[in-house]
Amino acid sequence: CKILRCNSEYVAATLHLRGPGAAFCTALRSYSLCTRRTARTCRGDLAFHSAVHGIEDLMIQNNCSKEGPTAPARPRPPAPNPQGFELLDICDYERSFLYKHGRPPGFQHCAAFGDPHIRTFHDEFHTCRVEGSWPLLDNDYLFVQATSSPVAKGSNATVTSKLTIIFKNMKECIDQKVYQAELDNVPAAFQDGSVNGGARPGGSSLAIWERSPGRHVEIRADYIGTTIAVRQAGRQLSFSIRAAEEVARAFTEEQDLQLCVGGCPHSQRMSRSPRGRGRVPAETARALCREMLPVEDVYFQSCVFDVVTSGDTNFTMAAHGALEDARLFLPDAEKLHIFQ
Repeated sequence: CKILRCNSEYVAATLHLRGPGAAFCTALRSYSLCTRRTARTCRGDLAFHSAVHGIEDLMIQNNCSKEGPTAPARPRPPAPNPQGFELLDICDYERSFLYKHGRPPGFQHCAAFGDPHIRTFHDEFHTCRVEGSWPLLDNDYLFVQATSSPVAKGSNATVTSKLTIIFKNMKECIDQKVYQAELDNVPAAFQDGSVNGGARPGGSSLAIWERSPGRHVEIRADYIGTTIAVRQAGRQLSFSIRAAEEVARAFTEEQDLQLCVGGCPHSQRMSRSPRGRGRVPAETARALCREMLPVEDVYFQSCVFDVVTSGDTNFTMAAHGALEDARLFLPDAEKLHIFQ
């Protein structure tokens, strides 16, 4: 598939243009011609389909006719170093999207923390019992699995005790990488010991940053416009993600079980109003949670539920961390607090 060559020729042709006009339309028609020539070998390539749709949008926006002159094909310049413009374009999702569509991409946020409580990409909020292993995400780019175990002996409530994140191979940018965290083991490296996407020229577009040793890591996957935070607070792990909309939606009907997309299955949902005798009185839990979460939204309610159920006051930090991730990751600040 030669779509990268089409992309680089288009970038080179338009790099010095000051705005739309005849030369811009000529470059777009040339870009379109290049994609048609490579259509057979690129049929299953996401970058190819993104380019085709992007060209159509740009031609409509700039009133370019499909018929007209095209520029002669430019010879492909040798890359003087592995950080050439073509590579930066294909392994920097936000920059590439902005260039193709004339606007920044949209983003979605999902989180799993505490009991676990799930905030879906669609801002729905569920508390799940989900003991065992369940997929949070399963799409063309990412697979994320959370393993849960009971929060206390005899309790229906569960907490995430293990997280497995697979960044799937993207030949232009990264090797497949696996990240795994368990209680008391939140490493600042992938399973193979590396801290980036590998030896490929775009390997730096995937990187791990340690925010708090053994407690909080951030994984930036710039090649798919995605950032992930993994935290440990008390005896539970939490997961938060900011994903490009195109990435979050890149799955088939067979990949229908994703807690970040559909929330908990109905049979696994729990009320956040703990019944019976808890390990901490509800009023005590409310006072503790109010210190960290002054707004009585679903994060506050989840905090109270977790402290009452587990007796572990560290769960106030789990809810607070999830709220702080949402503050950073949510594209719309007005959706930060959810009230039910």
